[in-house]
Amino acid sequence: MSKTAFIFPGQGSQYSGMGKELFASFPVARQLFEEADEALGFKLSNICFEGSEEELKLTANTQPAILTSSIAILRVLEHEVGIKPDFLAGHSLGEFSALVCSGTMAFADAVRTVRARGTYMQEAVPVGTGAMAAILSADKESLESICAEAAQGEVVSPANFNSPGQIAIAGHVGAVNRAIEIARERGFKKAMILPVSAPFHCALMKPAADRLAAVLESITFSEIIYPYIANVDASPNADKSRVMNLLIEQVCSPVLWEQSVQMMVSLGVDNFLEIGPGKVLSGLVKRIDKSVTINNIEDASGIAALNG
Repeated sequence: MSKTAFIFPGQGSQYSGMGKELFASFPVARQLFEEADEALGFKLSNICFEGSEEELKLTANTQPAILTSSIAILRVLEHEVGIKPDFLAGHSLGEFSALVCSGTMAFADAVRTVRARGTYMQEAVPVGTGAMAAILSADKESLESICAEAAQGEVVSPANFNSPGQIAIAGHVGAVNRAIEIARERGFKKAMILPVSAPFHCALMKPAADRLAAVLESITFSEIIYPYIANVDASPNADKSRVMNLLIEQVCSPVLWEQSVQMMVSLGVDNFLEIGPGKVLSGLVKRIDKSVTINNIEDASGIAALNG
């Protein structure tokens, strides 16, 4: 029997104008953006609809903006199409969107939390101290060995396992640059620094994880309606008592996206819907498993297509 997974994007999918058309066309989307503005105490909707690239790239803005745009699309989808998922997953920040969809986290709590999470992740490492890089066509074992050799007392480790041959690393600038050199020496010529503002998903994010823990402790998690695949272990979770620790651990742990998609396929998922701005995850899923169907839903035309 065919199973469907809803998947939610993370940082890097943002663009100015996201959600604007839905806001204008659907009352449920308008209500959602208004709820975000009220929860945060400023016009996040303006940043989504008219923000400059610079403004949208600030992690403290990016995270709530993508979450809000994704959930606005989800609300329209629920209202107009009524399709239900068998499983959920989100890439890094997208895991919070998945938790709102699963019913375990209230949207207002989630949008305030990711605003704080973005701020804490940005402040965890002074600008210029950390970096991330993509090492293409390397496998997990090669990369772990490259990072171990490059560390030399500093931090550098795999941060995102995105798809076969697309892995990102994060850590101190010097260690990341050494890893790029070693990777090239070992024949992995396509290795480049990524244009991100902090070294996400590595041990340098520990101060952010500690601060996030204090925020999450004040949140009440409800029962999980749809199981989600957690980033840190690529396994399904339907136990609300595990959510907080998985989210704290996620800040410093690599995002196991490739493994998460493989897990969903092994559980019978053959239809993926990317709900949120952009098509980043659609591209990754296609590279991970060519046999599945993948659609991205980010505007009214995507929703109309589902209605057939």
